[in-house]
Amino acid sequence: MKKLLLSAVLSVPLWVFGQGFQVNLQGQKQIGMAGAGSALALDEASVFYNPGAVSFLEKNSISAGVNPLLFKSAFKQTGSNITENVKNKIAPPFEAYAVWGPKSNKWKLGIGVYTPFGGLVDWGNEWSGRYALTSLNLKAIYFQPTLSVKITDHIGIGAGFVYNHGDVNLQRALPVNYPDGRSGHATLEGTGSGYGWNAGLYIKTLSNITFAVVHKSKVVTKLNDGTATFDVPSSLRSSFPEGNTFNAELPLPSTTTLGIGVPLSKSTTLAFDASWVQWHIYKELAFDYAVNTSALADTRSARNYRDGSSFKMGINHQASEKLALRAGVGYAFSPVQDGYVTPEAPDADRYILSAGVGYAPTSHFELNASFFFEDVKSRQQKNIETGLDGTFKTLVYAPGLSLTYKW
Repeated sequence: MKKLLLSAVLSVPLWVFGQGFQVNLQGQKQIGMAGAGSALALDEASVFYNPGAVSFLEKNSISAGVNPLLFKSAFKQTGSNITENVKNKIAPPFEAYAVWGPKSNKWKLGIGVYTPFGGLVDWGNEWSGRYALTSLNLKAIYFQPTLSVKITDHIGIGAGFVYNHGDVNLQRALPVNYPDGRSGHATLEGTGSGYGWNAGLYIKTLSNITFAVVHKSKVVTKLNDGTATFDVPSSLRSSFPEGNTFNAELPLPSTTTLGIGVPLSKSTTLAFDASWVQWHIYKELAFDYAVNTSALADTRSARNYRDGSSFKMGINHQASEKLALRAGVGYAFSPVQDGYVTPEAPDADRYILSAGVGYAPTSHFELNASFFFEDVKSRQQKNIETGLDGTFKTLVYAPGLSLTYKW
């Protein structure tokens, strides 16, 4: 029982790091279009969405934005009429980009710093699933230097190197009690890093219809010397070693996106994106502990993910020289199969709705705002490892704001 408990405790952080809060919050204009826009040379966020489109940007620019994210999840245990909710906490995903290149040349340099994974969830210490999770604070920051080249007046290619840095703090109750009835508690902390790349092709036809092919490689994320701290009665401390460390490795999946941009008029453009996420590489999660005890051995935890996908459509309308309006819809298929859903990220297929507005008071400054909403379908599950049995329902809200300077 102790061995099973410790294995489950320490198998959580990288699962969350890989799937839990993978959201499209990397550029305000694209967010306003439900995350579509790989085939549009909209702005400096193309460093992320399609490096090949960066060379088609007319101006050099620098921008920064933030998307306060509110994750609202509820759980009803099977056989119970009580609905339990996460506490109201806000995670701060952000993005920052810079693009520069001589106007007479056909190349541009770019750099992006953004958070494609991250979240903050707190179920409290008394809820029915406290032995699976009480709270999670996750941050993942990607750095991407990029080069984009316009090889003809109609074709652009680009690529960027990706480095990611992540921090996680996860807490859960333990099914052991002190003499006063207080439950034991586990706190897991670690820092992870990995490397990858992002490349894209941008094609602009004579009819101004644009096409995109973008591939983001897998990023092998390594968590080295993660620490686990256990608050347990003294009689059990030998089974819950203090200061123990562990190493683990997780391949974050590659993503391939096909995009189309269709000009409906001189001021209105429609964008379509279809993405295939190769989650099938995530078969298991293995842990190597620095110190093994009778209760803690190296573990292999099955995940058996299938591939995921998403389809997004957005519209960008330039209402006037200074004002732009945007809206989008989408649908995403979850890669998490039955039996593997957990309270850190109760994943399921989801609907996406968004809206956005941009305002440029001068030729140098631009302000963009967006609102992103996800309706994650209800999902009744019994986790094969923790035994947590019930129905999850989740909604995600993410307003956003960014400021851009162009020259």
